[in-house]
Parts: sequence; C-alpha cells; structure tokens
Amino acid sequence: MKKTFIVLLAAFLFCGSLQMQAQNDNVTLYFSAEEMPDLIKCLPPPPDTIGVDFAHDILRYMWGKTQRCDSARAAIAFRDAVWDYDSLFAEFNVPFGLEISKNGTPEIYKYLVNSLSTIDQTRVVPKAFYHRKRPFERFREHMLTVYEEKYLSGEGSYPSGHSQRGYATALLLSEVNPANADTIMARGFMCGESRVIVGAHWQSDVDASRLCAAIGMARLHTSPAFLEQLNKAQVEFQRLTGLLSSSDDASQFVNLTDVVPDAILEIRYYSTYNFVGARVDGYLEPIALLTRQAADSLRAVSDDLKKQGYRLKIYDAYRPQCAVDHFVRWAADVNDTLMKPYFYPEVPRDRLFELGYIAKKSGHTRGSTVDLTLFDMATEKEVDMGGTFDWFGLESHPDYRGITSEQYHNRMILREAMLRHGFKPIGEEWWHFTLKGEPFPYTYFTFPVKKL
Repeated sequence: MKKTFIVLLAAFLFCGSLQMQAQNDNVTLYFSAEEMPDLIKCLPPPPDTIGVDFAHDILRYMWGKTQRCDSARAAIAFRDAVWDYDSLFAEFNVPFGLEISKNGTPEIYKYLVNSLSTIDQTRVVPKAFYHRKRPFERFREHMLTVYEEKYLSGEGSYPSGHSQRGYATALLLSEVNPANADTIMARGFMCGESRVIVGAHWQSDVDASRLCAAIGMARLHTSPAFLEQLNKAQVEFQRLTGLLSSSDDASQFVNLTDVVPDAILEIRYYSTYNFVGARVDGYLEPIALLTRQAADSLRAVSDDLKKQGYRLKIYDAYRPQCAVDHFVRWAADVNDTLMKPYFYPEVPRDRLFELGYIAKKSGHTRGSTVDLTLFDMATEKEVDMGGTFDWFGLESHPDYRGITSEQYHNRMILREAMLRHGFKPIGEEWWHFTLKGEPFPYTYFTFPVKKL
C-alpha cells in the first residue's frame, strides 16, 4: 500500500511538472490533468502473466523480433522511438499532405502541440499505478533501440506513451485533412506497432494506448478553445494546399465585439429593415466582422468617444460578395418597390446604378469598412444625425446643410473621431468609413457573416 501511494504521488508530481513545462514553453493546456478522464477507471487492467491474453502478448513480442530483420521497417521503428514533437510530426508529412513545422504551419503546429500536451497528461497515473514490467526486462533481452533501455528500465509500460502520442497525432491530423484520414490513421497505427517491434511494449499496452488517445480526443472536443484552434488549423491547411482561395480566408478577421465590447450591434442586413426588405444573402448571424487592423483602430475610436459620453452603434461591417450580388439582383428588379417609401422615395429604381447607390463591388467586402453612428449614454438613445442609415439621397451626404446645426455637429463628432484614428470618409454617406491603408485593398472576400 505504501509503495502504491509513493508511486501515485510521484505520478501526480510528474503531471504537475508537465503543466509547469507547458507554461514555460508557451503551450496552452486545454484541460489540467485533473480535468481529463481518469484512465484507471476507463481502461481494463493489463493482462495477468498467465492466460491467453498474456500468451498473445508474448506471441506479438516474438512477431516484433522478426520485423527487426526488415531493414526498412526497423528504420521506421527507430524513428518512432524519438520522443519529441518535431520528429513525430515529420513522420506524418507525407500521409498528411503538407510539411508540418512551427514556422511554416504555425496554426497546425500549435493545434498539435497544445492538444498532445493535454492528452499526454493522462498516461502518467495508470503507468505508475500498474507499473507493468516491459518485455525486454521480462525476457532480459536487449531492445532494438538499445539506447532507450537506460531510461525505460523500471518505468511502467501500460499504456504506451509513444503509441498514445502517435495515434492521437493521427486522430488530430485526420480532422484537419479528412480526405487523407485513411493514410494518416495507418501511419498512426504503425507508431504502436513500432513499440512492439523495438521491445518497449506489449501488444496490450499499445491497444490500450489507442483507446487512451480516443478518450483524450473526446474530451478535447468539449473545449471551445480546442475547437477554435482546430478551425484555424483547418483554414491554414486549406489555404496552404490551395483548397481555400484568399477570398475564403477569414483568419485575419475578428468578431468586432471581441475587440470593441461596448459596441452596439444593429446589423440591418441580417434583418428585414433595410432597402431590400429581406435578410440579405451571406448574413447568417447578426454580428459584425472586421479585419484585425480595422477593429483595433475602431477600438481607439470607441475609447475616444466614450470620454465624450458616446458608444458606437454598428449597422454593417464586413459584407460578403454574395450580399453585394444580392443587391445587384434586387436593383435589376424594377418592380420591387416594397421599401421605397423608407429608403429611396425620390430616386427612380432604374437609376440606382447610374447614381452610384448600387455597385457590383463594395469596399465593405474588403473587410475594413464600417457603417456606424453614435449612441448617447446619457439619454440612452441613438444620436440624431439628421437622416437615417442607407437613405438614398443628398440628405445622406456628410456636408448636407439642410439639417439643423445640432444634427450637423453630431455628424462631425463621429467624423472627426474616425479621422483621428485612421479612418477615411466618403462624400455620399455620413455613416461610412474605411481604414486608411486597409490590409486587403484588392481582395473581395466571400465567406459568410457568422461568428468566428
């Protein structure tokens, strides 16, 4: 009993050291060791030294020794024995279809390292608890990888850490590139066989480790941070392999309210209260997206205006190309006048293109343009700008003088704050501003408006 307690204490201390190492290496653990499933409760105990299960382990150990005669397979087993992430990932470059590296594929690399570091924690306690003697120790024979004997001797073999890590890597990469899942998983399976071949593990150790990897993956899928990083890894893979065009890539965009939490959203094109009179194509959720640079500059605007007693109210930000196409189709249908009294009572439908109210391209689609107004924190009302958003007419021009001095002053408060923090206006709409030096001046994005 005392020995078991000491072994378990050492295991928990080792888990703690893993967490400390993760912090020092800038690794994000999605769950602590205590939050991960207890594998002692999940796994059956390793086979006893008598019975058919252990006989099978012995037969597989003998099989492994025969595989050492195959120089190509032995070389793979040697490589699979290396205990570091970069060496492991290199083994999956071919089946995955892309070279994995910290600099070349940063999102995929982060996804793998964070996930494996989290899953790695689960093997420590059962290895210490069962403290199973390894095959090379029981038979008093040398391993194929003789250099491992020094630090594996006396360490429990159930489950196999190398096998768990290799199989988990295969599961993780299969989610990034599901089209290659068969070859990826086959390589992950080989990682376990390699541990039998070198004499480090029994077959039952390896079988249990694959289950451990699957259990760990199931737990990871309950983490929003993991799912977010998985999405980033998928987008990076698609972009680097040509499966994702630059216009489909939302990786440089942010949810505006994550950066400007005080912003009020009234996304008109998600609603039916707009000049079309229906929800516009591409607006799947009532949220605002912007490029990181535009959102950061808008945060400075927000901080500036809050000192003056205002919050920002957002009508529209990034607009996908399919939404612009929707506007074009709507404009071509001269019989649709449902919203004419509310947005364009004096503009003939057949002149919308000619007068520039509708165009086949929009600055919004480049991701750094925003439509907005001011919200007065004292009155808890929208500030009177002397005209409504998306009004087709001269009244929408920022310098229109047919409004009161107070209304004009309100427009200038918004305009000057936007100018101070790097935005430029246009001459036709008081609510419309684009970031100077926008990061994607020639890219018209196509991904839908939904939470990133």
